[in-house]
Amino acid sequence: MTLSRPTRVVLLLALIVGLAVVYIPLLVVVVNSFNVDATFAWPPDHLTTEWWSKAIDNTGARDAIWTSVKAGLLATLVALILGTLAAFALARFRFFGRDAVSLLVILPIALPGIVTGIALNNAFRTVIGIELGFVTLVIAHATFCIVVVFNNVIARLRRLGGNFEEASMDLGADTFTTFRLVTFPMLRSALLAGGLLAFALSFDEIIVTTFTAGAEIQTLPIWIFNNLFRPNQAPIVNVVGSALIVLSVIPIYLAQRLSGETSGGRL
Repeated sequence: MTLSRPTRVVLLLALIVGLAVVYIPLLVVVVNSFNVDATFAWPPDHLTTEWWSKAIDNTGARDAIWTSVKAGLLATLVALILGTLAAFALARFRFFGRDAVSLLVILPIALPGIVTGIALNNAFRTVIGIELGFVTLVIAHATFCIVVVFNNVIARLRRLGGNFEEASMDLGADTFTTFRLVTFPMLRSALLAGGLLAFALSFDEIIVTTFTAGAEIQTLPIWIFNNLFRPNQAPIVNVVGSALIVLSVIPIYLAQRLSGETSGGRL
């Protein structure tokens, strides 16, 4: 499609404005992590690395990061198992109500977080009768992480079809051997991309966490929210935010590359 010069200029300006709206606030956070003024006077008179050293020594921030990492890894593991099984069931078998089941699997990520949080809180406390804590936090995060894994795996399965697996079984391989040598290698990049996105989704979740973690569990987003308006902690929050900006690029970049390979038809 050929676009006129005015159209290209308008699209370019829209792109620049959109990127500026997203990335200028992030740049302000990074600069303020080096701002010598704890009140974040702008523009900064001087820059310092004092807040970075204090952030490294901050026990609360380190504990919150570790809690978020553990919860994210466990939720991702649960999502990989259940999301993959659900994808296989819906992609490889035909049964009554299959479309309804597919909708139910995807629905949790479409619901507002506060609705999911309230529903899970009521289910844990009144229906199941268990104490809110780390286990309920992992279960809550897994409910929406499953969707990310499910979408990646079922998209790959639908593109691949079942010809390779049928050929493997025709040659004498059993179900486990076929999965290990044929199916899993073809799904590997989709699983990795889904796992990376699921972990990133879990790591920065705050609304569902607020309703399902209990008073004793503090993930990094909760720690940031609780300390953002404390004068002595605000500079450290900016440091943690800056570090997360840099670290978040890695899983998103890898997931994007893997998704690109998937869409390009490579196994």
